[in-house]
Amino acid sequence: MAYRAEPPDGGWGWMVVLSAFFQSALVFGVLRSFGVFFVEFVAAFEEPAARVSWIASIGIAVQQFGSPVGSALSTKFGPRPVVMTGGILAALGMLIASFATSLTHLYLSIGLLSGSGWALTFTPTLACLSRYFSRRRSLATGLALTGVGLSSFAFAPLFQWLLNHYAWRGALLLVSALSLHLVACGALLRPLSLAEDPVVGGPRAQITSLLRHGPFLRYTIALTLINTGYFIPYVHLVAHLRDLGWDPLPAAFLLSVAAISDLVGRVASGWLGDAVPGPVARLLMLWTTLTGVILALYPVAEAPTGLVALTVAYGFTSGALTPVAFSVLPELVGTGKIYCGLGLVQMVESIGGLLGAPLSGYFRDVTGNYTASFVVAGTFLLAGSGVLITLPHFFCFSAPTSKPQDHVTEALDTKVPLPEEGLGED
Repeated sequence: MAYRAEPPDGGWGWMVVLSAFFQSALVFGVLRSFGVFFVEFVAAFEEPAARVSWIASIGIAVQQFGSPVGSALSTKFGPRPVVMTGGILAALGMLIASFATSLTHLYLSIGLLSGSGWALTFTPTLACLSRYFSRRRSLATGLALTGVGLSSFAFAPLFQWLLNHYAWRGALLLVSALSLHLVACGALLRPLSLAEDPVVGGPRAQITSLLRHGPFLRYTIALTLINTGYFIPYVHLVAHLRDLGWDPLPAAFLLSVAAISDLVGRVASGWLGDAVPGPVARLLMLWTTLTGVILALYPVAEAPTGLVALTVAYGFTSGALTPVAFSVLPELVGTGKIYCGLGLVQMVESIGGLLGAPLSGYFRDVTGNYTASFVVAGTFLLAGSGVLITLPHFFCFSAPTSKPQDHVTEALDTKVPLPEEGLGED
């Protein structure tokens, strides 16, 4: 088996970017657009909205908390079989859901089964992409994650059209067929052997090492704080605008405007992340700080012009921080540990995502408006920025940016033949 000393930074890596683009669309595009089924489920099962909303919540929770499982399996067996299996599970969950006769069936099929499939697809695919790129990593990640925004535009009207023509059971059958394309996405993830892989050990050794790695732990804390305030506008901005007297349609349309600037921000930040010298963490801190300031300014702006400007700015900066957030991790832990590292980060930062919206709603109930909600959300992002400046080499402009400090494979040639025996063992 031949090992590369460096990621190829192109070649088949662009097929991995294509796979990640469609995979992010088929996972988070479906999740973001699944609200069109909400009214149908409420009417079909005659259940309160609170109980129906648990379907998507369970799916998101399983996807995020199950990320370390997908990462560990990918470390052991490679990303291709893991992601292909995840695609089958995601499609199977939607297929079984089309025969549901109660909400419990939907909890188990969409929430648990499809959620497990999503857990086996997203993190391994993004980790595989990080292994294929070094100098162009941020740009590649930004291009891949544009699939989330583009599919959010396409899937909501598509799902509504399917509901109108085939009812919810037929629509779920077709969403199942759509989800089966995740198998094809997984097939594109050609295994890549890097020289540092035998050094970092198996999943158990990697997880133990990461839990003792101070910069990794600080970075995980930073992303958890950022995630706590990140989604507040997507959950409560429309309600805030309604409190200010906006009509429902213009308020909802403003979120679409934010989604457009989000797409632009992802691509622009991905390009900047590769073009600007120095650690990518500095660029992440910049976007995070700007996003936090913008959120804190929402209560000040009451004129439509100011609110539109803030929302466009929020869409750009919040989209811009996403690709560089994924690019910082390989710099801290190395590409050899990226599967387990990304899985652990996804699991822990999901706590912030789950707490952010309820906490914002609590402040709204206590104060009667969203002033405190947006200020607290901005404070969480600024706190995350403060943690980011503690990362290694943050203030050192001459520091290496593509590998962590303890890499032991820098002197290796481009391809080094090593024996295959025992490489996958812990």
